[in-house]
Amino acid sequence: MLIGNMTMLKALLPLPLLTLATAHPHAALEQRDLVGNMVSHLGADGKNLAKVASALVEAIEATVPTATITSPAQASSVLSGIFATATNFLDTAPALIAAGFDPDDIQDIVEGYSPAQNSVNNTNPAPPKNIYPASPADAPYSLSESTLRSGIYIPPTFTYGKKPPVILFPGTGVAGGMTWAFTYGDQLAKEPNADPVWVNIPKFSLDDAQLTAEYAAYAMSYIGAITNRNTTIITFSQGSLNVQWALKYWPSTRSVITDFIALSPDYRGTVKAGLICPQSSPLGCTPSILQQKTMSKFVKTLLANGGGSAYVRTTNVRSATDQIVQPQAGPHPSGVLADARNVGVANYLVQDVCPASPAGTLVTHAGIIYNSLAFDLVLDVLNNGGPGQASRLNLPQTCSRVVAQGDSLNDLVAVESTFVVFLTNFAAYMPRTFVEPPIKAYAT
Repeated sequence: MLIGNMTMLKALLPLPLLTLATAHPHAALEQRDLVGNMVSHLGADGKNLAKVASALVEAIEATVPTATITSPAQASSVLSGIFATATNFLDTAPALIAAGFDPDDIQDIVEGYSPAQNSVNNTNPAPPKNIYPASPADAPYSLSESTLRSGIYIPPTFTYGKKPPVILFPGTGVAGGMTWAFTYGDQLAKEPNADPVWVNIPKFSLDDAQLTAEYAAYAMSYIGAITNRNTTIITFSQGSLNVQWALKYWPSTRSVITDFIALSPDYRGTVKAGLICPQSSPLGCTPSILQQKTMSKFVKTLLANGGGSAYVRTTNVRSATDQIVQPQAGPHPSGVLADARNVGVANYLVQDVCPASPAGTLVTHAGIIYNSLAFDLVLDVLNNGGPGQASRLNLPQTCSRVVAQGDSLNDLVAVESTFVVFLTNFAAYMPRTFVEPPIKAYAT
């Protein structure tokens, strides 16, 4: 399993076309009660969370692919079957690997990715001015400046201000490099109006989301300082919460951000958090997943006093078929912001913009990263200024593509495979907890 810096990779298997029946002959998509089985198998050690977690990771890593993905339509069919029957997301990991979504293959099947790009120990120059914090109105940092700066990965393509900078901020359970390097990192580096960097968070953003927000706040100030330019920030999943929290409690960041683009955001948390951390599970949870439960203390604090409205120009892109963040459709979707400050907000549901089309059918949580509409809206913001306007796109062309322009089937498989990485990193996280972290004093 590709976690952290592990680089042992298996070659892709030359297997026949996958069907649900051949991949899972005994059921549409057979899944296992991994946690329950591990606790039972370990006997007395089943009460030892570290041993249960270790056994879970070993069980996931022991799974081998028995099929391969050969088309986007087939990938959608397989993913739909796996997630439709899930009662605990940990149980989906073996099914995903067996179906061909194996993260051990990522480095083999896509260009533009190396595990070194996941580093949280990067050596970056000191900023030309004090940004720790940048203003007396900002919240105090609890992490050291060197720690925050070392999480920023600046690729060799970065021009330090010759092109407009773009910060790519990750979601839960997967490093920034694995999320962005071969997707937006690679694609945006080719664009005249984008110069991407990304942020890697220790423990893969599974720790206290308030600490992860410090990385977001510092990165926005730092990239603005070293380029002497305003910055666009693009987030995935929990990254939307982290950045909105940073914009709220580090108000100086608002003056250096041109646009905020959130993919699969969960500003109001998700009712699906229980499928990751069931209350009955002896494994417990991780801090940030508890904080992403619907109306957690963290979510309530974020939304209070105007936090549910944008602080900068914001474009949100979400999917009704997101298997992680729900609800995303209906009267109270998680991934939308109001515009009480009149800064400019656009909230897009891909199924509304591209109904009954390849770009607007099954779009998973991670699938928004390679989604054609999401990518074209990002380009629209970068080229024309935000918020993104679907009316400026060639929608028949955009909606006709499952994957974004420049992406391939291999990119789709690699992105969807990162869900297994998330699950494995979640299982391996220590120390486990059953209680949400307390709210920081500056936010109370």
